[in-house]
Amino acid sequence: MTSDFQAPKWAREIERFLGIKSQFILWGNIHDVFPFQTEEGLVSGNLGDYVREILRQAGYSLLWQYDPYKLSLLLGTTETAREIMSLPTDGDVTLPALSALAAKLIQAKTPAALFINHASRLPGLRPKEEVEKFHYDLFSLSLQAQPKRGRFNLIFLVMDKENDIPAWYSLGNPRVRVLPLPKPDHSLRRHIIKTVGPIIPGFNTLEPENRENLVRLFGDQTGGLFAGEIISIGRLAVADQLEFTKIAEAVRRYKLGIPDNPWDKLDRSVIEDAPAFMRGRVIGQDTAVAHSLDIVKRSVFDLSGAQFSQNAQRPKGVMFLAGPTGVGKTELAKSLAELIFGSATNYIRFDMSEFDQEHANQRLVGAPPGYVGYDVGGELTNAVKQNPFSLILFDEIEKAHPRLMDIFLQILDDGRLTSGRGETVYFSDALIIFTSNLGVYQKTGDGRREPRIKPDMEYPAIRGEITAAITEFFNFSLNRPEILNRLGPNIVVFDFIRPREAELIFKKMLNNVLAKLRDSHKIIITLAEDDQRLLGQEACRDLSMGGRGIGNALEQAFVNPLARDLFKVRAKPGESYACRLGQGPDGELSLSLDKAG
Repeated sequence: MTSDFQAPKWAREIERFLGIKSQFILWGNIHDVFPFQTEEGLVSGNLGDYVREILRQAGYSLLWQYDPYKLSLLLGTTETAREIMSLPTDGDVTLPALSALAAKLIQAKTPAALFINHASRLPGLRPKEEVEKFHYDLFSLSLQAQPKRGRFNLIFLVMDKENDIPAWYSLGNPRVRVLPLPKPDHSLRRHIIKTVGPIIPGFNTLEPENRENLVRLFGDQTGGLFAGEIISIGRLAVADQLEFTKIAEAVRRYKLGIPDNPWDKLDRSVIEDAPAFMRGRVIGQDTAVAHSLDIVKRSVFDLSGAQFSQNAQRPKGVMFLAGPTGVGKTELAKSLAELIFGSATNYIRFDMSEFDQEHANQRLVGAPPGYVGYDVGGELTNAVKQNPFSLILFDEIEKAHPRLMDIFLQILDDGRLTSGRGETVYFSDALIIFTSNLGVYQKTGDGRREPRIKPDMEYPAIRGEITAAITEFFNFSLNRPEILNRLGPNIVVFDFIRPREAELIFKKMLNNVLAKLRDSHKIIITLAEDDQRLLGQEACRDLSMGGRGIGNALEQAFVNPLARDLFKVRAKPGESYACRLGQGPDGELSLSLDKAG
């Protein structure tokens, strides 16, 4: 199972350059678990263990490891070590003492090496001048060292980042080799999985072909993870008694940290009855409702992106809601939040007009290291980290700065995002919704804005114009066709509010006002049918602003005068009033209240 194991590139470079370089700077994935081949087989250990095995097989006799303040012997005996220099292994070892050891070591006849762990931490633990002198001492030693029997006595510096050591140390220095340590590639992940697999229930009883397919799936789903995290997923599967056939669920639980999945608990009958529920909330948009529910149904079965890859990690669903203002785009998002998560307020909303500056991406993901507030995180990454099962609404996306599109590209493609603090946040269980007014207006040659679509147009023509405008925006205005490509067929176009639907919206809004007075203040207001018809004609006179326009007109013609008259008659809880409307010669409505009973 491990005969085809190949050491990673950085380890092979150490073996190759033992007689060419006197020092190695290792940086990147330095805190991980590393599988490596020994005479007993494939084992795992930390970076120090791996370097020790490389040097042991190369014939080295001694390896000291220095952790800030402490020195230990990883390879060799204390007696052999004392032949070079006697140092305490249980007390504080100063940097000058460590420099003296390094100087003795590079001259020693015994094949030896010094492994300086956590070297990035030294500036924060020791005086600045002491660290600077230590760096210069090691720099000088790198040039003074001479190979003995075809190889150098070595010094290893282990860094978090390449720039944690001054640039002058390694640039142009022919004796120093800088080696980045990446996260495990797919081949290495497969070896790790095959090592940890036998402890997972059901692994050993699978047919070889089926087992190999699941190993490949596990390897694909753990891309970007550390080796230690892959081992932890195996342990999590054992703890939760998950069969190896359900390893994808173990990966999901590890990434999200929550065993309960609201998508799995979603009552299928709720989705089956959703059209009636949604049409009661989003009036006059049957086509948009049907399209959005198709996306939700696909999300319930975790089929988003499944045509491209069985282990796609994309968000549960993506929608781009486009159309005139006030037609129900935001209301549809709220309705979906209530349908899936039980509450219309259970969603995360970002008004993208607030993110129109170039640096606005820092608000979403957090400032980069070195800038004030980088350790706080971003608004988006923090929100999803706290609740990965979310509906995330990006309102009026076209108003965001173009640089933010890089963030959305990563979310839509990989289902994950890295915060300014370096944490990976997963969007694989989130429903992403964008809203936009693209295509409603267009600019003329003289810079004026005029309607591109009009209420007297048929819906197919409206859909064609808006879709064309969205295509133009991403392909030519932003020059980001890859964003459009990832949205695919998930663009949901809304129609104008038509007169028949406007009447339904008006009645719903009027009932909301009357119900508010009845439930909150115990005041009953009644309107005759003729008065309701007259009020409806006034509220629905101009439909160019959609449902919000109807609501604004209703507020002006009815809610404001009603509130004035309620104060005038000093209405009290338990009282009932008949509201009568009249129309003056100028066409304006007048309102009066008559106390009932």
